[in-house]
Amino acid sequence: MINVLLVDDQMILAEGIKSVLHSSDEIRVCGMALDGEEALEMCKRFSPDVVLMDIRMPNMNGVVATKCIKELNDKIKIVILTTFDDSDYILNAINNGASGYLLKDISAAALIDAVKNAYSGDTILPSKIAKKITDAAVMVSEDKNIKLKKAFNLSDRETEIALMIADGFTNHQIAAALKLSDGTCRNYISSVYLKLGVDSRTAAAERIKNSF
Repeated sequence: MINVLLVDDQMILAEGIKSVLHSSDEIRVCGMALDGEEALEMCKRFSPDVVLMDIRMPNMNGVVATKCIKELNDKIKIVILTTFDDSDYILNAINNGASGYLLKDISAAALIDAVKNAYSGDTILPSKIAKKITDAAVMVSEDKNIKLKKAFNLSDRETEIALMIADGFTNHQIAAALKLSDGTCRNYISSVYLKLGVDSRTAAAERIKNSF
């Protein structure tokens, strides 16, 4: 039996979710909390297998509660179940240990499957949510490129190479990835060093990372 804790400040919605989960013989709702603080206390008392967590709640929101619960007991699986698909919420929840992120328009069957899959150790990210994460990562990457390029007056190619240096690529790996000759690659790297004001790979990587 999978013991589930429901965390939602809208009790009428929580009751509906409870009814859906109880339609499965493998799931039992062991408690219902109205906010993150209450959820944390219930996790101390009941140690549920899976927590279905809303995001926006009074006293302690779902992201903070996720972090606190995972610090309390990392074995507890937490799945965010909310109406908000903001990329910041999604990334913060996942970074704080959530096993998945679902929207409340999910079907009853899919919700039951999500709870079972989370209990088994799977990560639950529907395609719409996964796309949000991908888009956010692209935006972060583009932001890094712009900051680095402006900070040191780098060309597009030099920016590309600088980021690869920061990620630990060797000269040969950079040359192969960008289809450059070893000599051309070395010239680009020398130009990057000059603009960064450094004379070693370690110093270059540190300066690049500190510019973000």
